[in-house]
Amino acid sequence: MSQSRDSGQTAAAAGDTTRERILTAAMEEFARHGIAGARVDRIAKLAKTSKERVYAYFRGKDALYAAVAAREHVVIAEATQIDPCDLPGYAGRLFDYFVARPDHHRLITWGRLELPGTTAVADDPAQALLARKIDQLRQVQQAGQLDPAWDPADVLALVNQIAMTWASQPELSEAAAAHAADPTTAARRAAVVTAVERLFPRAR
Repeated sequence: MSQSRDSGQTAAAAGDTTRERILTAAMEEFARHGIAGARVDRIAKLAKTSKERVYAYFRGKDALYAAVAAREHVVIAEATQIDPCDLPGYAGRLFDYFVARPDHHRLITWGRLELPGTTAVADDPAQALLARKIDQLRQVQQAGQLDPAWDPADVLALVNQIAMTWASQPELSEAAAAHAADPTTAARRAAVVTAVERLFPRAR
C-alpha cells in the first residue's frame, strides 16, 4: 500500500515538473513570437517533452498562453507589491521590474494585441488581483490618505500606465538615450516616480 502511494506521488511530482517546464518554455516562446507566431513543437522541444504531452496539459495555444499570462500576473504582483499609501514607490518597483524583464512586458502585450476580445473567466487571477488593488485604494481613500475625488480604478490605470511608459515605448527609450539631458535609466525612473508623486502624493 505504501509502495503504491509512493509511486503515485512520484508520478504526480514528475507531472508537475513537466508542466512547469512547459510553462517556462512557453513563456519564452510567446514573448519572442507572440501567440499566432508561437509553435507548440518548439515549446515541446525546449521543455524536453512531446507535443502530445503539451496538449495533454493544455487544450491549445490560447489555453497555454492564458496559463502563462496568469502565472506572470501573479509573479508581477508579488515582485512589485502595491502599497496604496505609497503609489510613487509602487510605480518605481513596476518600472524596475519591466526594465529588468522586457520580455515579460512583451508577453503581456501580445495577449492584449492578439486576444483583445477574450472574456475573463470567473477565477482569472489577473482580474482577482486587479479587484484587490482597487479595493485597497478605495480603503485608503476612505481613511483620508488618498484623494477621494479619483475613482480608484482610474488611479490604478494611471499609475500602471505611467510606470510602464518606457517599457511600452522602446523607440522613446532609444531617443532618450541619445537626446535626453540625462540619458540614464535612473533619470527615466525618477521621472516616473515624480509624475506619480505629483498626481498621488505619498500618505503622510
